[in-house]
Amino acid sequence: TRPTPSQGHMQLTLLVPELIWPEPDDQIVLNKLKCPGLNTLLARSRLIRRPAQSLEATLAEAFGHAEGAAAYAAFRLLGETALPPQADGGYWLCCDPVHLRFHQEHLVLADSHCFALNMEEALAFARALGEHFQEIGRFHVATTERWYLQLAEHARPDRFDVPPLSAVAGRRIERLLPETAQATTLRQFLNEAQMLLHAHTANEQREDNGKMPINSLWLWGDGTLPAKVEAEFDGVWSNNPLALGLANASGVPTHALPVDASAFFTHADADARHLIVLEGLLEPVQYENGQTYCKNLNELEELWFAPLRSSLAKGKISQLRIEASTAYANLAWESTLADQWKLWRRPQPLGKVAQGLVKGNQ
Repeated sequence: TRPTPSQGHMQLTLLVPELIWPEPDDQIVLNKLKCPGLNTLLARSRLIRRPAQSLEATLAEAFGHAEGAAAYAAFRLLGETALPPQADGGYWLCCDPVHLRFHQEHLVLADSHCFALNMEEALAFARALGEHFQEIGRFHVATTERWYLQLAEHARPDRFDVPPLSAVAGRRIERLLPETAQATTLRQFLNEAQMLLHAHTANEQREDNGKMPINSLWLWGDGTLPAKVEAEFDGVWSNNPLALGLANASGVPTHALPVDASAFFTHADADARHLIVLEGLLEPVQYENGQTYCKNLNELEELWFAPLRSSLAKGKISQLRIEASTAYANLAWESTLADQWKLWRRPQPLGKVAQGLVKGNQ
């Protein structure tokens, strides 16, 4: 017998980047996944498939900002806990520390997931950069892995098409900056910054201690905060500073990511629209770590997918949307209470889901 829906009309969007392992024939990874709750949710949902895009673009789009038009740096800075003066004004650029190395004649980028950087080192690097490039702009270190540059007016590019760091971390890259006239000043800045970082005593000490040197910066997400855009959410639950900044800019209340679905339901308004951002699969996919991906997905199943599947079937949630930026496409599965009782829609293992996505029949 179907349960009678409980009172409340909660609409929940779950943003889970890299939900589907990008190698559909990798049975070593896919066969280790035990996620009946997620499998059932996907089988009894309506799939919306769109061109692939980054997590950042998906987040910006969720808050009403067109792809390519979002000033990611300004929004992300707005979501940081430690803001510099006038963080909501000016032209900002993400200036994140990275390590570049050559592997089989290709340049590979490693982000902060691959190296430990303490705040003393981060501030020393930023201080040296700030002193050397006073005419370019003002540096701000929000955390050891997230740095910013407030660009002077003469250094601002007209067009600066660079993917977010999440889209290039762990991957081969062809070039660091666009080969356009508009980016000439920033290319010159980056070349000089690399030389400065290479010679910095903090990097010499890191190498002496067997640590990766910080030998470059990833410049991306330039722009100023646009006019306020009304968002469709009543609450955002995340530890991602970009998600928090987008929410802050829209006037949407923000909350730290709960430990699990039970904690979320304890504190969330039952008659509201919520966004939860779960990033536990992003890093293992970036760095092709199948073991960690399996571990993290199985944890998400226990803490989130299975409880949310049960809550949806009982009417505690009126609508659930699972959205994932993946190598296959930007995917969204939408489901209601009625959909969860379409028992003829048989759950499939994620391996079959992945193979179906490649064939285009999912």
